[in-house]
Amino acid sequence: MSIREKRRISRLLGSSDIGSVIKQLRQLPVSSVISALIGALCSNDENVRWHAIITLGPIVSDLADRDMESARIVMRRLMWSLNDESGGIGWGAPEALGEIMACHRGLAEEYAHILVAYMREEGFFLELELLQRGLMWGLGRLAQARPVLLREKNAGTFLLPYLDSTDAVVRGLAARTLGLLQAEEAVPGLKKLLADNCRVKYYLNHSFAEDTVGFLAEKALANIIKEA
Repeated sequence: MSIREKRRISRLLGSSDIGSVIKQLRQLPVSSVISALIGALCSNDENVRWHAIITLGPIVSDLADRDMESARIVMRRLMWSLNDESGGIGWGAPEALGEIMACHRGLAEEYAHILVAYMREEGFFLELELLQRGLMWGLGRLAQARPVLLREKNAGTFLLPYLDSTDAVVRGLAARTLGLLQAEEAVPGLKKLLADNCRVKYYLNHSFAEDTVGFLAEKALANIIKEA
């Protein structure tokens, strides 16, 4: 990728019009775009980082429709970044994996179990709380699009311990995801969080939202009770 292309993609990711960003990125060579987007997952600029996460969804989905094996390579690249042997930390990888799977059913059916395994101590457990924040967001994004798939993987059961996390963002996003999954087994744990006034900033519908853990738990309970 040329320096000019890198700069163009970086400028695009700084734009507020995510729809226009995706449209323009689709006109560029896909391999260059994906490399630039994965690189931007480590950006110090919150908007650039989240735009990289969100645009990876449709870009990799498009690739999967044309060349599934190339899309699998992207998924494995993101997964490798979370491996201790990679030498990195994998910032943004759980979020990107969740976004991609929300956008493409085939990739979700192949890799959803990996996202669930990142919650499990006997799986590929992510110890760092900052990565757990990303994991909770990625699971929540997938739960928005494919709740049945996550239920089949018993995601609700593995999410329950995260309601007791010492990190407010992890607690809040775990509560939100359990609500999206309509996980009845989460009701006792969610009720314990109703008085939790710690504030949680998270990305939702192409912008930032901020709520208390208690509000997210209350909303999750409403979703579960509504479907009970």
